[in-house]
Amino acid sequence: MKNVLDVLKERGYVKQVVFEEELYELLSKESITFYTGYDPTADSLHVGHFVTLMAMAHLQRAGHRPIVLIGGGTAMVGDPSGRTDMRSMMTKETIQHNVDCFKKQMSRFIDFSEGKAIIANNADWLYNLNYIDFLREIGTCFSVNQMLTAECFKQRLERGLSFLEFNYMLMQGYDFLELNNRYNCVLQAGGDDQWSNMLAGADLIRRKTGKKAYALTFSLLTTSEGKKMGKTAKGAVWLDANKTTPFDFFQYWRNVEDDRVETCMKLLTFMDLEEIATLTAHKDERMNAAKERLAYEVTAIVHGKEIADEVIKQVRASFTLDVSNMPVVEISAPSNIVDILVKCGQCKSNGEARRLIDGGGVSVDDTKINDYAWALTSEILDKGEFILHKGKKVHLRVVVK
Repeated sequence: MKNVLDVLKERGYVKQVVFEEELYELLSKESITFYTGYDPTADSLHVGHFVTLMAMAHLQRAGHRPIVLIGGGTAMVGDPSGRTDMRSMMTKETIQHNVDCFKKQMSRFIDFSEGKAIIANNADWLYNLNYIDFLREIGTCFSVNQMLTAECFKQRLERGLSFLEFNYMLMQGYDFLELNNRYNCVLQAGGDDQWSNMLAGADLIRRKTGKKAYALTFSLLTTSEGKKMGKTAKGAVWLDANKTTPFDFFQYWRNVEDDRVETCMKLLTFMDLEEIATLTAHKDERMNAAKERLAYEVTAIVHGKEIADEVIKQVRASFTLDVSNMPVVEISAPSNIVDILVKCGQCKSNGEARRLIDGGGVSVDDTKINDYAWALTSEILDKGEFILHKGKKVHLRVVVK
C-alpha cells in the first residue's frame, strides 16, 4: 500500500511537516494514532473544516486511528491564531450543545464504529487542572521569547494580546501530551494556521517523555486571490443542512472559479486523480461538467447520496425550467416583490432586495420586475404558485399559502 503521506502530498494537502523523514518511515511500518482539534464555537462545522476532515478520512482509510479532539476546554479561552480580535467566551452549556452537533456531522467523514476512531473533549482534563501544578510541570517547558516569535501572537501584539489568550499555546501543547499519555497519540494534524501551536505540542512531548511526536499541517482552502473559501453573500457555507441548504451547498461548489476546480476535487472528494485530470483538462465550457461533478461529490459526502441525487435533479430542472423537479418554497401571502424575495430567502433584507431589482436580476414567471411595489396578480394568486427567477442561475417554484 502507498504511504499515506505520499497520498496526501499528491492530492495537495501537505503544507508543513516536522521530522518528516521519521514520520514517513513510521507511517510505512505501523498503524499510528493521530488527532485533529476542533473548537466548538458554533453549532455546525463549515467549509473551513472540510479539508481537515477529508485528510483525517484519508489517514483512517490507510489504517491509522483518528482522535477528534473537541476543544470544550480551550473554547472557554479562545484561540488567537488567525484572528485580529479576542474571541468571545462561551458558556459550558453552549459548548456542550455544539459538541453534540459536531459528533453527528463528523460521522459522515470518520468511521467511529468498533473503536476505529475516538472522540475526546479536552474539558475532561483542562477543567480541573491545578494552576500551580500546571505552571510547574508545563509552564517551565515554554520560552516566552520563543512564543512571541510565533505568527499567531505576532498578529495580535499590535492590537493587544490578553494573558488569557497567551495561555492557549500551553493548553494546546498540553492536549497533545495528554492524548499521548492516554492513547499513544504521536501525530497532531490540522490547518496551517495552527503550525506554531502544533510545534509546541510535539516539542513538549519530546521534552517531558523522551518519546517522538510529530506535527503535520494542511493547506487552507482558498480562492485564486488567496482568500479563504466558504463565504457567500448569505454568510458562511455550513455543513448543517438547516444553516446552508443542500441546494445552496451544491450551488456554491457548482460556481467555484474554474482554476480552483481541480484543487477542490483533489482536496474535497475521493475521486481518482486520473479522473480528476481528465475532467479538468479543458479550460473551456467543458469545465461546467467538472464543476457539476465536484458539486455532486461534495454534496454526497456531506449530506448523503440520496440528497445529492435529489439536489442535482433540482439544479438541472432550474436550468431547463422543469417545474416538476424545481426547488419549492412555501410562503404566506406577500405584500410585494421585495417581501417575496426576503420570504423566499433570496435576500437577507429589504435593501438587498431593492438593489437586486435595480440591477435587473428579478423576474416572476416571464415578467421582468423593476418596481419595488409590484405585487402578485390575481391570476397568479388564483393559481397559487409562480416561478421566481433570481439572475440566470436561481429558479424557484413558489407556492403561496
